[in-house]
Amino acid sequence: MTVIDSIILGIIEGITEFLPISSTGHMIIASTFMGLKQDAFQQTFEVVIQLGAILAVVLIYFEKLKGNFTLWKKLITAFIPTGILGLLLHKIIEEKLFNPVVVSISLIVWGIIFIVIELLYKAKEHTIHKPEDISYFKSVLMGLFQSLAMVPGTSRSGATISGGLILGMDRVTATEFSFLLAIPTMGAATGLELFKNYHTLSFNNLTILIIGFVTAFIFAYISVKWLLKFIKTHTFIPFGIYRIILGSIVLLLLYFKVISF
Repeated sequence: MTVIDSIILGIIEGITEFLPISSTGHMIIASTFMGLKQDAFQQTFEVVIQLGAILAVVLIYFEKLKGNFTLWKKLITAFIPTGILGLLLHKIIEEKLFNPVVVSISLIVWGIIFIVIELLYKAKEHTIHKPEDISYFKSVLMGLFQSLAMVPGTSRSGATISGGLILGMDRVTATEFSFLLAIPTMGAATGLELFKNYHTLSFNNLTILIIGFVTAFIFAYISVKWLLKFIKTHTFIPFGIYRIILGSIVLLLLYFKVISF
């Protein structure tokens, strides 16, 4: 991996991690186009730049999180289902589903789901207007929605935001809870991956890791701030349309053997 590769992947991670378009899917597609192999260092690199994205959310919501034990308890409750299912299924999913075909199909299917949910959405029916007001039962359900994103191309933020809308949250609350839930979820996943692949870290690849980390942090910060403004006056339908178009293009490129994996 070159410095340019690191910057490109850092930008992709930062932009896509918190938008409902699947960061994992975009990373798999980008790595396929760039000819990068999903080896141990590549996996470690993707984990390290995820830390940059997490740090951006921590910075943005630092005041909200500080001393807010009620919110933290809701987030931990929501994380538990994902943590359990992740430990049980992650290895199988990674071996069988981490490829551009699955990503493309997931992008299209969930793009359609996002559009349908938005068309059925009625703001007046949504009575939860703060993340702290989400019940523990609904927190568990949010964790189950998040677990759907173990299939690459689904989108962790997309699944949880959609789940939030279904469970009675307004758009901003569903989006904020999705952002905040990323902290324990991605923090735990990152820690586990670093523990498994720490041997791939060395002084020689430190520059690549730092550049990717900083790039992901900057673009995640910008992405989160932008999305929070966007959803105040727009729906998630444009993201659904984007997903369908991207998934269709990648499937066509695979079918005509323009790209391969």
